[in-house]
Amino acid sequence: MDNVKRICLWSGPRNISTALMYSFAQRFDTKVFDEPLYAYYLKHHPEAHSYHPGADDILKTMENSGEKVVNLMLTNNEKPVLFFKHMTHHLLDLNRDFMKKTVNVILTRDPKDMLPSFDKVIYNPTIDDVGYALHIELLDYFEKHNIPFTVLDSKKVLLNPKETLKKLCDFANIPFDHNMLAWQPKQRQEDGIWAKYWYHNVHKSNGFQKYEPRENPFPTHLNSLLNESQPYYEKLISYSI
Repeated sequence: MDNVKRICLWSGPRNISTALMYSFAQRFDTKVFDEPLYAYYLKHHPEAHSYHPGADDILKTMENSGEKVVNLMLTNNEKPVLFFKHMTHHLLDLNRDFMKKTVNVILTRDPKDMLPSFDKVIYNPTIDDVGYALHIELLDYFEKHNIPFTVLDSKKVLLNPKETLKKLCDFANIPFDHNMLAWQPKQRQEDGIWAKYWYHNVHKSNGFQKYEPRENPFPTHLNSLLNESQPYYEKLISYSI
């Protein structure tokens, strides 16, 4: 292996993962990649293909082989730091041995905040769509195989971006860069082809937005999913930096 730091962010949807990708993109030593396993996921999950916006375009324009994506991740050496934004559910049954060679970060968010946001794009999601149970599976895998990892809680990032990012950079053994705290309000060339469906808010932002508690009532049709997700989230945040 070379000396490249390959950071894999394992996120659920609507977890400020795109903002974190934009943050790392401000570093001169870093190249970012937006959900490189998305096409692999859609190819091997026919049900998801039917309701994910832009699915056909994703399959046509991205590498469909998970093994090839992993190989590209491990052999790319364009910059000293490579930041891969992933959705945990995109892994499916992909061999996870490669995680022994990457810096692994789980990103989570309070389901009371996340579920209503996700429901606006994909109505009435399941536990597999939102990532909480899969995050615990991944956490257990890391611990079983003695793979170092850390957990980021979206709320902590928004409440104190500088301090939380410093802790993250320490974990990754890279220097903190103040440029990570702000960016221009526009699209980035690294954005996935699905950006038009999901990235409206981050395209208007110039940094991490201030955390604002939800004011609208929680949707009643999501109560069951909330009750299912909450214990997983509570376990995750017990590991958070």
